[in-house]
Amino acid sequence: MRTQSRRRPRATLAAAAAGTLLAPLLSGCWVGAGGAGSGGNSINVLMVNNPQMTELQKLTAAHFTQETGIEVNFTVLPENDVRDKISQDFANQAGQYDVATLSNYEIPIYARNGWLREMNSYAAKDAAYDEQDVLKPMRESLTGDDGKLYGQPFYGESSFLMYRKDVFAKQGLTMPEHPTWTQIAELAARLDGAERGMKGICLRGLPGWGEVMAPLTTVVNTFGGTWFDKDWKARLDSPEFEKATKFYVDLVREHGESGASQAGFAECLNNMTQGKVAMWYDATSAAGSLESANSPVQGKLGYAPAPVEKTESSGWLYTWAWGIQNASRNPDKAWKFVSWASSKEYEQLVGDEIGWSNVPAGKRASTYDNPAYRQEAAAFQEMTKEAIEGARPTDPGVQPRPAPGIQFVGIPEFTDLGTKVSQEISAAIAGRQSVETALKKSQALAEKISEEYEGR
Repeated sequence: MRTQSRRRPRATLAAAAAGTLLAPLLSGCWVGAGGAGSGGNSINVLMVNNPQMTELQKLTAAHFTQETGIEVNFTVLPENDVRDKISQDFANQAGQYDVATLSNYEIPIYARNGWLREMNSYAAKDAAYDEQDVLKPMRESLTGDDGKLYGQPFYGESSFLMYRKDVFAKQGLTMPEHPTWTQIAELAARLDGAERGMKGICLRGLPGWGEVMAPLTTVVNTFGGTWFDKDWKARLDSPEFEKATKFYVDLVREHGESGASQAGFAECLNNMTQGKVAMWYDATSAAGSLESANSPVQGKLGYAPAPVEKTESSGWLYTWAWGIQNASRNPDKAWKFVSWASSKEYEQLVGDEIGWSNVPAGKRASTYDNPAYRQEAAAFQEMTKEAIEGARPTDPGVQPRPAPGIQFVGIPEFTDLGTKVSQEISAAIAGRQSVETALKKSQALAEKISEEYEGR
């Protein structure tokens, strides 16, 4: 397999992003930095506004600041906005923010551009952090071309299938131990109307490279398709890519949630919580919300591996991680925050004060050995770990790939390409055009990327 091209990404492409990959969006909130760089005994942190991050924000002053004396000024924004703001500040090395939430998509690219501080030297001196406890797939996904770590995970996830086991029982249905997408489509048809207003399945349809394209790309992979072949030829018009896309679009149109073309992670989470759908394929991190003490579906759910067709597994690999800007004025204090926010100590704090199902898991082996976590997250913790450890970011399909990534292509241009393609797919889900037309337009977009990379 060829390695990814090492040319520097254009800032405008690195900045482009759309959609939510995992986090239910709360109402946008802004707190903190106010445009000034950090200094003295404070740091500025820019982060996405998902529930686990906002819990961190609430816990920081009474614990981290009280213990270290370091004040943390948070800027908290929805995912699309935070990605744009991070890319602008880090690309320009403005130093306004010391720490930011980045994913395993951005971190290798940002590291290649020299925008991030390496963390090996910090972790080596911080015995309490226990770097080797971090799951290997997480460490590898946050490693740069030079073999150094440039991020530390706040939480990690893969994808799996969530389903109402009580509804299955009432309908006399059984979830296969390792379901195929063909079986899931058949089950979705039988589950339509199983309860009043209930649809068979929820699948993202909202435009965004991290929204509809995330689950759809895993379907494409297991159906035998790929965005680009090993020689960088665009393959969105291949029979395999078309078959997978048509399957996905037909499934969500025929047996999916209402308003599917505008439904993302947050909407599917709400639909599952409110009993409007019988199945949902999405991020493993959703299980914590579904199994929380105040969830109306707590204890009613079953979990199965990501459905497959031609591959043994198909779950994605994703992490929200902390990156330290190279231009940070307080890198040592920034590391202290990163170390605390990704530590065993912080997980224990969340477990004690909020509940173990809310722990930002998916990153540490010790979490899955913790009796309190295993008990409270018993319904999903083992399958989540297996999904993460079984993810194959360098070999997710049936053919060699030119760049790493399961639900994305690990090149800076993908944010722009994936967003534009997602708009075409969403239009097909909405019934405004055919899948064939959507992919014809998408292939033309991907061919422009091919022209830039072929022969490299």
